[in-house]
This record gives sequence, C-alpha cells and structure tokens, in this order.
Amino acid sequence: MRTSNNLRALSAAVLVSGMLGIAACGGDSDPEALPQIPIIAFTSTISLLDQQNTALRFDNGVQYVDGGVKGTKGLIVVRQKAGSYLAFDRTCPYQPTSACATVSIDPSRLFLRDTCCTSQFSLQGQVQGGPSRYPLRQYATSLNGNLLTISN
Repeated sequence: MRTSNNLRALSAAVLVSGMLGIAACGGDSDPEALPQIPIIAFTSTISLLDQQNTALRFDNGVQYVDGGVKGTKGLIVVRQKAGSYLAFDRTCPYQPTSACATVSIDPSRLFLRDTCCTSQFSLQGQVQGGPSRYPLRQYATSLNGNLLTISN
C-alpha cells in the first residue's frame, strides 16, 4: 500500500512539473522570443570593382549594401578574406519591429551595433553585448570573378 501511495505521489509530482515546464515554454512575455524579421526571397549581385564597394576589397572590410531588397532595412557585407564574404540583414533581432532596430557599422569598423537597444555584434554576426540573444540574420553569398551574389 505504501509503495502504491509513493508511486501516485511521484507520478503527480512529475505531471505537475511537466505542466509547469510546458506553460513556461509557451509564454509570450519575452519580446525577443521569436524574432519577427521578414523572410523575403531575393537575389542581389554587386560588383566588387564598383567604387562604392572599395571596402570589400580588403580583409575585414565592411560595407552597407542596399541590394534593392524591399522589406528589410538593407544589408551589411563583410569580407573575411579573399574569396570569403558574409552578408547580414541590418534588422536587429532584438525587438525587430521597432522602427529604430537597425544595425550599423561602428565608426571603429571593428564591430556592428544597434544604437537603439545597444546590442553589439561581431563582424561574423554573433552577439557580443547588449540585450539581443540572437545573431544577425545571415544570407548566402557566392563569388564569381568580381561579382558577389547575395541571396536567401
């Protein structure tokens, strides 16, 4: 009898803790729970020979690229090394629907930041500080000669 009562008590405890865990996961009180950055299909090609893209000719060079992509706040492209480029959405993943949630290149050109929420990101798009818990949205890049194609 005593074993049966202990099993019932243990089963009840497991059930209650499981329900609490599910309830905690389902809450929407976290403004950053699911970044609402729009997913927009696009392909944009830029010439690395274009005068406005000279920063992308050097390692760790970073440049804003409009890319003609509607629905985003623009792109930031980083040259890691010859032939290796990264492209990120300028929309900050922390409260992305805020009008000022726009990532900029820091004047030092060593990192990226959102002056609105103070989040900072490395040139690889990873969070370095501030309230954001998510990295920048990254897009695919491919290089063909002097033409860099960015797409999602």
